[in-house]
Order: sequence, then C-alpha cells, then structure tokens
Amino acid sequence: MSQDIIHVYFMPGMAASSLIFEHIKLPEDSFQMHYLEWLVPEKNETLQDYAKRTAASITHENVVLAGVSFGGVLVQEMSKFVSTRKVLVISSVKSRGELPNRMKLAKFTNAYKLIPTKKLSNIDVLAKYAFGKVANDRIELYRKYLLVNDPYYLEWAIKQLMFWKPQDIQANIVHIHGDKDKVFPTYHLKNFIPVKGGSHIMIINKYKWFNENLAKIILDEKLA
Repeated sequence: MSQDIIHVYFMPGMAASSLIFEHIKLPEDSFQMHYLEWLVPEKNETLQDYAKRTAASITHENVVLAGVSFGGVLVQEMSKFVSTRKVLVISSVKSRGELPNRMKLAKFTNAYKLIPTKKLSNIDVLAKYAFGKVANDRIELYRKYLLVNDPYYLEWAIKQLMFWKPQDIQANIVHIHGDKDKVFPTYHLKNFIPVKGGSHIMIINKYKWFNENLAKIILDEKLA
C-alpha cells in the first residue's frame, strides 16, 4: 500500500452501524476507508474517555475522521488523541451554540430524561425515532442501519450530547450539512458546506453527492 494513501475513518450516527456508509466511495488509488462502530459505554464514562477508547483502534497517522450526527461530535473529541489531516463533521454541530433551541431547553429543564430509552430498545421504535416519519414506510430498509439498542448506551449518548462542552473549533474541521436537516436546523450553524435537499440522513440518500465531492473536500479541491 502506497504511503501516499489517505486513511479515512468513518463514525456513524447515534445507535447506527457503519452500514450507513455502504454506498460511500472514495478513489482506491488515493484513499483507504475504515469503519468504526459504537462501543457500549462503561459506567459513568465521560465522552472524553469514550473518545480516547474509540481512538485507540486507529492505527494510522494523519488520518481523516468523518462522523455523522452524534458521531460528528465524537470524532471532534477523538481528534484530541490522534493526528488528523481533517475532521469531517456531517449532519452534526461544532459547538453548543449550534444546537437547536429545543435541545438547549431540554438540558436546562432536564426534559431529555423523559426520552423513553427503554422503549427505544425495541428496534422498530428506535428506527422511527432515529429517522422520523420517513421511516414509516421504509422501516425494513432503515432497520438494518441501527446497531446499538442498549438502553444504557442510549441514555448515555443523549446525555453526552446535551452536556457536550467543546473547546475552540479546530482549524481542520470541515462541516457538511443538509439544508433540509430537521434534527440540527441550519439557522444556528456557521461555516458549513450546504447540501441542497439534504436531510439528517443524507449520508444514506444523498450518497451520490458525497461520492462526487468527498475526495475533493479532503484534498481541498474546488467543488463543482
């Protein structure tokens, strides 16, 4: 394998498996793709400790980390423990200020504790919760993308997102976001590459856009 190969590590969204990247392609002469999966958090494990534990599976230097949704939050924390060429934040946020108002309110009112994580351990309920109304007629299609339905993991992940306290935004972060994302609406976001018509699950249904543009983004080439 050439030393010029760029290693790209992909982290899926909350409760999802790396299958969400199954249609994403990068030129094999320049890139090698690696897939990370969610670990069940240890009791009282902090997001920083979890990120360090996940980062331990990265075996290359100067990598690209690409994370979707809560996975985008995680790769930002992971980048503190590995050398990175770029950190790609997809359908996610870069700071607490970019969280939608309802999530900020949920933190201060403790409303996030009312999320029925035990019910979400049922994979069909979790699919509808994770993907919204679009999943109603595609439950079989989206069910395969959900890997972790452990109630403790779900409670932990929701709490970590609510209480995430990022430091300064890193210089090598590139934020890619759909203009139709209802989970993280764009009105609070700054400095991102918009994907026209992209929803929160655009990594699945807008994969053609990523296949046309992801390599260019990594290599700092101009997008079409």
